[in-house]
Amino acid sequence: MTETLINSAKDGIDALPDSAQRVALLLRDHGHAKPVVLLPETGKTSAEAAAGLGCEVAQIAKSILFRRRSDDAPVLVIASGANRVDEKKVEAHVGAIGRADAKFVREKTGYAIGGVCPIGHATKPITLIDADLFTLDSLWAAAGHPHAVFNLSPQELAAMTGAPVVDVALRDA
Repeated sequence: MTETLINSAKDGIDALPDSAQRVALLLRDHGHAKPVVLLPETGKTSAEAAAGLGCEVAQIAKSILFRRRSDDAPVLVIASGANRVDEKKVEAHVGAIGRADAKFVREKTGYAIGGVCPIGHATKPITLIDADLFTLDSLWAAAGHPHAVFNLSPQELAAMTGAPVVDVALRDA
C-alpha cells in the first residue's frame, strides 16, 4: 500500500466519511479486525482502486448492482475487478435482470456508486460472489465511499455476505 493511505485504525473511525464510518462499525460487529482505509484518489473504478492500493486489479472485489425485473429486487454481484460480469450467467441464478441507475443503487444500498460495500445495505440484496475471487488470497472491497476500502479474504467475504460462490465472469468464446 502507498504511504498516503489514511488508516482508520490509527486515525480513528471518526476520521472517516459518515458512510465509511458506518461500514467500519459493521465490520467491527462482524469481528473483522482490519481497518477501513481511505485512498488518496477515488477508487470508483477497479483500476483506480488497484493503483491506489498497489495491488492487482483482480484483487478488487467490485460490487455491481442490478435490478431483478420480476420484482424490482436488488441483485448484488461481487466480482473480480479483472472480470466483466456475464449477465446471462447471473440471470441463470436469479431470473431476468436489468441495469440499476444511480438512484436505485443509492435507495437500495444506502451507498453511492463507486462506494457500494458488500454488506450493510438498506434493502438486503440477492447476492452472488464471483468464483474467480477464490483464486486469490487477499481482496479489497469498497467501504461505503468512493475513497474508502477494506481488506479481506474471499472466505471472509463469503462468511459476511452468506452469498453463494458462482461463475459470473464473461469469458471469451
